[in-house]
Amino acid sequence: MEPTTDQKGAIAESAIVHAAIKLAIGVLRPLTDGHRYDFVFDLDGRLARVQCKWATLQEDVVSIRCYSCRRTRSGQLRRGYSAEEVDAIAASCAEVDRCFYVPIERLAGRVNLYLRLRTTRNNQRKAINWADEFAFERLQSAASGAVAQLGERLAGSQKVRGSSPLGSTHRSDPRLFETSGRDLRRKSADH
Repeated sequence: MEPTTDQKGAIAESAIVHAAIKLAIGVLRPLTDGHRYDFVFDLDGRLARVQCKWATLQEDVVSIRCYSCRRTRSGQLRRGYSAEEVDAIAASCAEVDRCFYVPIERLAGRVNLYLRLRTTRNNQRKAINWADEFAFERLQSAASGAVAQLGERLAGSQKVRGSSPLGSTHRSDPRLFETSGRDLRRKSADH
């Protein structure tokens, strides 16, 4: 029997919280309803408002809906998310038993985000969002100290951005903290 929409939401939230706790990420829940986010994650001392989603598998692609729906008098109201409301969408895909974390800047204006699990049949490489780039396992808590693997990109030397993995087709947000791998090694040697 197919789960209801509410059941899917509860299953996704449970899977996402479980994945976060396994990674020693602090998970906070609002005491009141009516927020656009479901949880707040403590990511290396930075708090991130996270909206949870149920993702579906379509062949080799995980599909994440980047909007909410609710019924109104005038019909179905579909509303996207903005950076003023949430910092990221976390999605759980039961078919592949994986969770994904997508920073809000990667969703600008999108109705759906598609994360590819395997290479395309025509070997296309450009404009692909690879699922592994958004894998929940790439998030690390302050306790683990492993920030260097997140959001790597090549620009002469490798650089990282906090807890927001970069994708293959989106420029980084200049407001986010960047440091070189050398600075991270020096910092970890000091501790």
